[in-house]
Amino acid sequence: MQAPVSDRLGWVITALAVIGIVLSAVSIYNHYKPTPTEYCDFGETFNCDAVNKSAYSHVGKIPVAAIGLVGYIFLLLLSRTKRQNTLAQALLILSALVATGFSLWLTYIEARVLLSYCIICLGSLACILLITIVAIIRRARTRQLVF
Repeated sequence: MQAPVSDRLGWVITALAVIGIVLSAVSIYNHYKPTPTEYCDFGETFNCDAVNKSAYSHVGKIPVAAIGLVGYIFLLLLSRTKRQNTLAQALLILSALVATGFSLWLTYIEARVLLSYCIICLGSLACILLITIVAIIRRARTRQLVF
């Protein structure tokens, strides 16, 4: 009997999802915090409060950061499924692609409408981009049986 092959890429996705969860939780906290966020204010160009408290910081009454938090938890759960579970892997990739598109749209809003960037949001963008790339590589390796 062979020992199971480790799923390093699954663990990378898990770690990135945990980072995304932390970033989303901090962003939710800052969204509702009545006082300015000092550590995230670098003038007009980089100001998390300008972004996180703008009209674009929520969908209906739901903060965008809360959507991110739920999304990262979902991706974390999917990352812990077996690589051979093709439905879970397809859902992981599809969800990550949708989240990447949403995050890129929000970054566009930061750049072209708000004229200010949120460092926490950019960190989340980096996390979801990396999750998407790693999930695609993980699936490709599983299909080719390359470990």
